[in-house]
Amino acid sequence: MLGFLSSRLLQTAVVLLAVSALVFAGVYVIGNPIDVMINPLATPEERSVVARALGLDQPLWVQYGRFLSDALHADFGKSFMAGQPAMQLIFQRAPATLELAIAAMGIAALIGIPLGLLAAVRPDAWLSRAGMGFSIVGLSLPTFWIAIVLIMVLSVWAGMLPSSGRGQTREMFGVGWSFLTVDGLRHLVLPALTLALPKIALLARLTRGAAMEIVSSEYIQFARAKGLRSSRVVGVHLLGNLMVPLVTVLAMEFGGLVAFSVITESIFAWPGAGKLLIDSILSLDRPVVVAYVMVVVCFLVLLNLLADLAYGVLDPRIRIKGRAV
Repeated sequence: MLGFLSSRLLQTAVVLLAVSALVFAGVYVIGNPIDVMINPLATPEERSVVARALGLDQPLWVQYGRFLSDALHADFGKSFMAGQPAMQLIFQRAPATLELAIAAMGIAALIGIPLGLLAAVRPDAWLSRAGMGFSIVGLSLPTFWIAIVLIMVLSVWAGMLPSSGRGQTREMFGVGWSFLTVDGLRHLVLPALTLALPKIALLARLTRGAAMEIVSSEYIQFARAKGLRSSRVVGVHLLGNLMVPLVTVLAMEFGGLVAFSVITESIFAWPGAGKLLIDSILSLDRPVVVAYVMVVVCFLVLLNLLADLAYGVLDPRIRIKGRAV
């Protein structure tokens, strides 16, 4: 286990170094934030003062070296626009993004996995056919279109739910959460559904495909031959073996929701880290963009590591192979 962790940490360091170089080159070479920050009529002397204050007058290799040195201390500099540390701005917005991603992934897992199991165990049932038909539609529709339809139907026409903002929050562990209030929950429903619908379709189809392979396996047939109840066969034998491939899917899809919910957050004016990223890109706020990307990469790598460790818990055979190696 120690060797595995050491290998993964080394891979993580290499990945982070490569990503940092790509992000730095892509962000720091394109555009000039000074053009956005100061008046176009400013004199060259005034522009030089601002560039010197932000460190933009240095060669790129010097800026990158300073960036790497600061990154080792989790310091990505101050936001050009807000004047606050970039990491502080991201961590202020991160709870809203995490809350939205957890809600969407929870809805997707609670609906998509049972739907896929039903389609595998009872493929001829009308609910199975309807669910698989929905999954094709759900995977085909773009997120922004789903968001617009939900706003039109549930907010504009029915007037049931608010279409923007986060609503009222309540603090827990020093962080404000919207799911702790009724108003916050009402604001959470539409963006969470927007993100959840494609994931429901994806999980349903993946669960169905994996479950159909397991259903035809010998140990499932043997369990049924012993006279075990269908609920036990599905809940213990089928679902237990199904969780190993699902762990990877759930981990990566959750990471995708956290990292790439920028469109949904922008449409619903959800004050998360994704909306912060869009605003920072538009204003060429380089420290925030770089900090966001590096935080997301670290988060995705951590999810991968946790998924690998979960394999050994869910399937003892993986632990045995690990010891053998």
